[in-house]
Amino acid sequence: MSSSWRCLLVLARRAPCWEGFGTASEPDWTGGPPIGGHPRRARATGPPGRRGAPCDGRRRSGYNRSGHTAGGTVAARTRRRRRLIAAVLASAFAVTALAACTPSDSPAADFDQVEGAFDDAVVEQLDATLAEAVRLSGSSGAVAGVWAPWAGSWTVGTGTVDFADGAARVTTDTRFQLPDGTGQLTCAVMLRLVDAGVVELDEPVSEMVNGIPGLDGITLEQLCRNTSGLADYYGPLRAHFVKNPERIWPANELLASGLAAGRKGEPGTSWVESRTGILLLTEALEQRTGRSWADLVDQYVLEPLELEGTSLPAASDMAYAGALGGYAASYSGGKPACDAIVDVSRRSSSIGGTASGARTTLADAKAVSESFATGAMFQEATARDVWTLNSLGGDAPGWQAQGIGAQQFGPLRGVAGESIGALAAMFTDPETGLTVILALNNSAGGELLVREAAFALASIASKAAPAEGRDLPLVELPWSLEQATQRMTDAAPCPLPAEAEG
Repeated sequence: MSSSWRCLLVLARRAPCWEGFGTASEPDWTGGPPIGGHPRRARATGPPGRRGAPCDGRRRSGYNRSGHTAGGTVAARTRRRRRLIAAVLASAFAVTALAACTPSDSPAADFDQVEGAFDDAVVEQLDATLAEAVRLSGSSGAVAGVWAPWAGSWTVGTGTVDFADGAARVTTDTRFQLPDGTGQLTCAVMLRLVDAGVVELDEPVSEMVNGIPGLDGITLEQLCRNTSGLADYYGPLRAHFVKNPERIWPANELLASGLAAGRKGEPGTSWVESRTGILLLTEALEQRTGRSWADLVDQYVLEPLELEGTSLPAASDMAYAGALGGYAASYSGGKPACDAIVDVSRRSSSIGGTASGARTTLADAKAVSESFATGAMFQEATARDVWTLNSLGGDAPGWQAQGIGAQQFGPLRGVAGESIGALAAMFTDPETGLTVILALNNSAGGELLVREAAFALASIASKAAPAEGRDLPLVELPWSLEQATQRMTDAAPCPLPAEAEG
């Protein structure tokens, strides 16, 4: 069902009768209006009436079955006046309510992108940096895109989807896995439900989830800020995922593994990246709404942004037709073994589930990154909450910080992450629109490699000469191209592709 029809059904169910003034009733908007509607957690108000009652007043005392009273013509004129008032008010309600259901601004960010490619010198640098990222990561191919609204764009698919003989070439339409980007989608659903008044950021998870002990003090917001104190299930199980990529992992089993590892800190006190927290968030949202993650993400994120290339494959669907395959290092003593790179192209999405298992396209990833980074996806107050930042703590520099569902690195906002067989980064500068998307298909180098590769691409594009009639914006990146390239090189545990097994 489209968002427009869903919204009209919500109106039909919740429109109050404004003729009968005997019973106060405030319609609440908890059905998930499309992006950009009413103010955050506002409630639609109007003259009090009885919800669902006919506006001819027949449910009020003093009326008989025919709707008439013994008051004769005076009563009739009174009813006619009231019906006229009701009609006017109902029309006003419909206009106001439809305005609440129709976003005043598009959820998609619009940066007035210059048409056409970057100049040849910029393209040459971007191509060389991508080629080095593919080589250092040991990937068979990559999908990448860079957009600088003032100067041009660059989109490319390079290499092949896997190392097999005759493997398909990668194109800009090739789908790829979203490691941390899937968690970003899950957090976006939660934030949209905040806008709809269904949940609150500070709502205790223990009051939303049945059957899971030990959740005291954890809020929805903390799950998306990585400050819940919950351990990440991925690290301890990574070697098992690589050895048996086609095993189907129930979400409850992964959740139990993360919870059994014990708290890494008290809720709200320290930063610990946790996919366990995202799986717990999914459980909370599904129990609260009675709906599946797929249904929720479709209504609250994919439909409003008109995205058709993003989905979470069924756990039993191991095929990767039209998508990047994947490779991962086996592990020995907690370290990747470069001489034992495993083909994990056929893997279950249940390894990451709603935290890191979804697949997307270059165009869809760009739309999500821009909408989330600018806050266009959310109501104004919620967007401010999203980008109220927390320190990452430890040795992290001050220009790295955590928001709700994504991070900020200098002016760039977004995510970078790893899941077996996949690395991906999605970043946008909300001021200038500079956007970088990068996907590689060997996870041995980890999050740091793909993040620094994306930073190197951003550094190149940030200096691109403006097109005629456009100005060169100031993009203050706290790293140079040389620094990002060096860190990308240092992050590579296996500098040259190894022979894949299987």
